[in-house]
Amino acid sequence: MKKMMFKGMAFCMIAATILACTKKDGPPPPPPMADASQIKTELQSMETAFADAMTAGKPDGIVYYADDATSFSQNKAPFVGREAIHKNMKEEMATAPKGAKVTYETQEVFPSPDGSQVVEIGSYKMTDNTNAVVSSGNFMALFLKKDGKYVCIRDMGTSDMPKK
Repeated sequence: MKKMMFKGMAFCMIAATILACTKKDGPPPPPPMADASQIKTELQSMETAFADAMTAGKPDGIVYYADDATSFSQNKAPFVGREAIHKNMKEEMATAPKGAKVTYETQEVFPSPDGSQVVEIGSYKMTDNTNAVVSSGNFMALFLKKDGKYVCIRDMGTSDMPKK
């Protein structure tokens, strides 16, 4: 009986030693952090295309907003949906001086760790054909990555021009 007990204890000790020495797989490594510099470059490219379309008076060519995006403007009710946002842009450009040029500048981006969401802070400016500033201000936008591309789901802008 003592021999059986000894063999049982020896077996348990050997098994415990083997299990203790076995390399355990830990949790998988975290995904790489989003590259804020690369994202800023990507968003600036989108902003430049946006500005070019606005300058041309053709906001329907802008691939920027999600279908269900909401845009908040100063002294106006929010514009809900891409169509409503584009309609507002057309109206704004129709009242712009001839030869007006629009520019947008991405100043900062704050991506989520995996890059699936990004908050962008930037500035905008509209100049007339003499390069005089007609309108300028700042904006904030929230982007989601869908099918490998960023789309804006919310944005808001505010003028920094003095009240007339």
